[in-house]
Amino acid sequence: MAKSKHNNILDTIGDLILNAKKEGLVHLYTEGEHFDGRHIHINGKKLFHFGTTGYLGLEQDIRLKEAACDAIMRYGTQFPLSKTYVSFVIYKKLEEALREIYRRPIVITKNSTLAHIGIIPSIVRDEDTLILDQQVHASVQNAAQLLKPRGIAVQLVKHNDMNMLEDLLKRARGKFNKVWFAADGVYSMFGDTVPIQELQYLQEIYPQLHLYIDDVHGMSWAGKHGAGYVMSQVGDLPEKMVLVGTLSKTFGASGSVVAFGNEEMYESCKIFGGPQTFSAQLEPASVAAALASAKIHLTDEIYTLQDELREKVNYCNQLLRQTNLPLIQENICPVHFIGTGVPALAYNFAKRLMNEGFYINLATFPVVPVRNTGIRFTISRHNQKTEIKALIDAMVYHYPLSLAEEGISLNNVRSTFKLPKVDEYEGIIHQSKKIQVQLESTISKIDQRSWDTCFADKGIFDHQSLLTLEKAFQDNERKEHNWDFIYLIIRDETDQIVLATFFTVGLWKDDVLSKAKVSEELELIRESDPYYLMSRVLSMGSLVTDGEHLYLNRSHSLYKEALKHLCNQIEGLKIKYDAKMVMIRDILANDDELKDFFYHQGYLKIDLPEGSELANLDFDDVEDYLTRLSPKSRSHVRKDILKNANKLFIQIKEHLPQEELKKAYELYQQVHLANHAFNNIAYPEKLFQLLNNDRQWECICYYTKNEKKLIGVAFNHKSTDSYQGVILGLDYAYSELKVYKHALFQAIMRAKALGKTKVQLGLTANTEKKKLGARIIARVGYLQADSNYKLELIEGLLGNKILTT
Repeated sequence: MAKSKHNNILDTIGDLILNAKKEGLVHLYTEGEHFDGRHIHINGKKLFHFGTTGYLGLEQDIRLKEAACDAIMRYGTQFPLSKTYVSFVIYKKLEEALREIYRRPIVITKNSTLAHIGIIPSIVRDEDTLILDQQVHASVQNAAQLLKPRGIAVQLVKHNDMNMLEDLLKRARGKFNKVWFAADGVYSMFGDTVPIQELQYLQEIYPQLHLYIDDVHGMSWAGKHGAGYVMSQVGDLPEKMVLVGTLSKTFGASGSVVAFGNEEMYESCKIFGGPQTFSAQLEPASVAAALASAKIHLTDEIYTLQDELREKVNYCNQLLRQTNLPLIQENICPVHFIGTGVPALAYNFAKRLMNEGFYINLATFPVVPVRNTGIRFTISRHNQKTEIKALIDAMVYHYPLSLAEEGISLNNVRSTFKLPKVDEYEGIIHQSKKIQVQLESTISKIDQRSWDTCFADKGIFDHQSLLTLEKAFQDNERKEHNWDFIYLIIRDETDQIVLATFFTVGLWKDDVLSKAKVSEELELIRESDPYYLMSRVLSMGSLVTDGEHLYLNRSHSLYKEALKHLCNQIEGLKIKYDAKMVMIRDILANDDELKDFFYHQGYLKIDLPEGSELANLDFDDVEDYLTRLSPKSRSHVRKDILKNANKLFIQIKEHLPQEELKKAYELYQQVHLANHAFNNIAYPEKLFQLLNNDRQWECICYYTKNEKKLIGVAFNHKSTDSYQGVILGLDYAYSELKVYKHALFQAIMRAKALGKTKVQLGLTANTEKKKLGARIIARVGYLQADSNYKLELIEGLLGNKILTT
């Protein structure tokens, strides 16, 4: 396999959001002329509002509303002047009030996103490095990208993994002036919190460590004067910390506030903090509302409001403890998360709750890993205990019904989130008696005729070829050369095959589908750490095969049920073989039905290298073949291939002598090492020995005309009606002889000579293959990972320094 184009994560995100939009769960609009915070009107329905981030309900406080209205009448809708020159009169009062809350110097910004964009590039100097918690808010991660053009290393650590952070701190010791670590105080999806005490302990050991904490979701409901969750844990803001809070969300107004642990950083950001110096300042209404809220925060009233909210959060937790709902964790904050695992279950459950009169949030990729999809709901002072209980009762009633409709086990969901198993709901999962599942670990236990009926001429995975591959990838010295094979056949009650496929489990390089530049950097690290960023993958097909690995009889009435059984089997296999990632491979790119299905089952679509095929082999000879091509392509063939033919000696061999086979493997390694566009593992030499003795395979050898030096090999496979080009080896010192183009051309001519009906030319170099008349086949894969960490890490490596030992 090889890579044809780089996957853009934004395309996947867009597809998933559109999917959720079709379900009526995102991109909604409220209705009605009034909003009270307790209810929300959507699609003609009045819903109890369990999705707000205004946890204390201050956005509805009459004092904030009146202050905002008065400011508009006094000062207008905006004050159109940069703060660098002058701020309008009440700005200073707000700054003084916020400084009293934090007891440290502060800067007010338009919003937290602009705060990060302005502050991070100002405080992280060229001699520093920045480490990001994997789940730190996207606005922080986006701001961090501004550091890369300056050559500043930006690293990613697994969420709340202090051991990984300490490992990076050890590596950074003596290399950087400051090591900044960015995290959220309270994480907006799961509601978990930053391990601030552990971070302060690390600061004692590693004086370089400085903290940048986004605590917008911890604001107001916790801390002295509502200064936030982090301030409630540290008391006074430490010198080596920058804390970002909010004047919106729970604070009830608009804008953001940044508090600095020391005056030097404050002055630096105050004088030049990017958008802080040249963007518009907060509108008078927002400043006045924030000032009114700050006055409440500076009185004991804030503690009364905090207590009221805390009582309702505790009540919600008490109710949840009495259920089997997969609550990710019990939180002290107002955020709660019920796991569903796959999006299909989340869609089902969310729509049921909204139909019952409750507005909640769908949480899916990229804010959580796609397999950690779930329902996020929040508690605010607006919510009454009666409706909190009604929500939990509705969840208890509808969750098992959603499980039943989607054919999912409760304990499968719980295991996804690493929660302890519980007694299953009775009568929920019903396996159809019409479905029969056969699962085998070797093709020798599968009836050859049945298998080849499904897969003959689809690729090099007919029955006999798979026996060869099984032998090639077992009992090898290197662990990446040892694969497990799994064969799955789903039949109906009459033994008719509805679905069939095979899987392999083995080590993959995590950058296998990344840009070549990323893989080049990683290969330098792998020279000393050969298994760096490699994962155990459960893959449909294998790293040798390409083609239609999934046989699905869509004319059968049970094919959709068979697909669900496929996903259930994958879940079990992933656990059994301890795979960290699943890859469904080589699905046609225009197959929207399978795209929607796999999205609902928690997979991410990724582009795969395009296939190529020539099915029109009814030409009489080379000249007749050329007449089928465009004039430009005919010229290409004559100039680059036919003209050079007299410089080569070409021979077709069923079996290579051992000396030539060794040389052939060396030529293959040249191609492998040069192909960072698809950074695959190198195949073991044992595979070539087996192919050399298999009558289904032959090798087209390319020698220099005079010296008879072997400079190119193409190992090709002969199926019943097709011919497949599979493995190529080239001596790049002879690139002027265009051996690769010859290999494509000769594959077509050989397929014709053998009487085949089509030839498959493999992957990449599509331009060359189109010139020879091939049809390019766009294909995609569907990826599912236990964690987003490695996906995000690889995505962030382009243009970034890598902090290594």
